[in-house]
Amino acid sequence: MIGRTLRGDATYRLLGRAIGLYLGFALRTTRWRFDVPAESWPFLSGAEGRTVILAFWHEFLPLAPALWMRARIVNPALRVSVLISRHRDGRMITDIIGRWGMGAVAGSSAKKSGGRDKGGMAAVRVLLDTLRDGSLVAITPDGPRGPRRALQPGTARLATLSGVPVIACAGITSAHRRLGSWDRMVLPLPFGRGVIRCSAPIELGLAGRNDADAILADAMRQVVQGIGA
Repeated sequence: MIGRTLRGDATYRLLGRAIGLYLGFALRTTRWRFDVPAESWPFLSGAEGRTVILAFWHEFLPLAPALWMRARIVNPALRVSVLISRHRDGRMITDIIGRWGMGAVAGSSAKKSGGRDKGGMAAVRVLLDTLRDGSLVAITPDGPRGPRRALQPGTARLATLSGVPVIACAGITSAHRRLGSWDRMVLPLPFGRGVIRCSAPIELGLAGRNDADAILADAMRQVVQGIGA
């Protein structure tokens, strides 16, 4: 059993490395356009110590490094941490995004116990500390298992607890394939044209829980509609 586990982990590492190399090639050969409000760039680039919560639907996660690479041109010292689930696919994603210097915060894939998700609360505390430390945080509000494009409450709650604004983001490329996964993940192909669209900063710190979820869900819908995905 241990031998099979080790071989499985080694296979996942090799697969993660191959996917990372491919994505790097596809993203760098894509001609990108960034449809981003002027007021969002200071947050996306961490200007003057600003931090922000970036919200991508899970299907667009392979395109997120394009925005990261663009922002680091403005601020090479910029840091971002991505909330990733603890299961094995999550560990592979952690290895992939590490190629771009993106950090990871491990969420919880465990079931709730006694009505409370202790792993999820631990992740929230780490994310709050990460934001206080000046790092941007990226979250997929419908991850890690969906339903697709269905907002889970964690992102809006993190925003209200931290007082940090949220920027909703989406992206698409002219050359891509949709995977057969629950989220119909976008796999970019090389030498296409791509667009990343972001909302203006959304302040949820004073909103009630239901209002915050509704405001964020509406922003997520608008950025997706803006790219026709």
